[in-house]
Amino acid sequence: MRLDVISIFPEYLSPLDLSLIGKARRDGLLDLRVHDLRTWTHDRHRTVDDTPYGGGAGMVMKPQPWSEALDSLAADDDSRPTLIVPGPGGERFTQQIARELAGKERLVFACGRYEGIDERVYEYAARDYDVRVLSLGDYVLNGGEVAVLAMVEAIARLLPGVIGNAESLVEESHEDGLLEYPVYTKPADWNGLVVPEILLSGDHGRIAAWRHQQRLERTSARRPDMYAAYRLSHPDA
Repeated sequence: MRLDVISIFPEYLSPLDLSLIGKARRDGLLDLRVHDLRTWTHDRHRTVDDTPYGGGAGMVMKPQPWSEALDSLAADDDSRPTLIVPGPGGERFTQQIARELAGKERLVFACGRYEGIDERVYEYAARDYDVRVLSLGDYVLNGGEVAVLAMVEAIARLLPGVIGNAESLVEESHEDGLLEYPVYTKPADWNGLVVPEILLSGDHGRIAAWRHQQRLERTSARRPDMYAAYRLSHPDA
């Protein structure tokens, strides 16, 4: 998979060189390229923003650098990439969307800043891209870079070969509408707190049933919205 990220702070994306995502890049499983938006400016100050029409606080990112950046990246490939613009006004990013995007061949991320990107850029980009505005949650960040770090990790870890043990992805939180069960490791008794006895029993059938029940209880307590949706789709659960 190829991923391109456009930002005015390309160094912000340096954590993508670390851990499993960095290893996936080095192993050739992930072709991830970070681009400085200011490359496509033409004035001595490398300006990427200007005042908003209609007045108001803050600055708006200019359409010209974005159009040239997107044209340049689109020309690299005959396919139609998906352009992802992180923003609080977008569709909620979920595990299901991460899995959907992991099936794409090419993703381009546009990191907005200030009050956002000139709205005409979205219409312009739709000529060559499938445009999606995605939000991490109901809050506002200073820019799209933090969201891109989270989205890239969520997507890339689903690619074959990135996670060593693929079975670890099966019962993760959100994979089937439930949160993950609690996990434990050695020692069995730590500071007077003990591992549930059933996990020491070796009875894999009982352990599986216990874990499923724990997922139900945890989801009900922590995410009643998810639990309600799960019960609607699993009335016999």
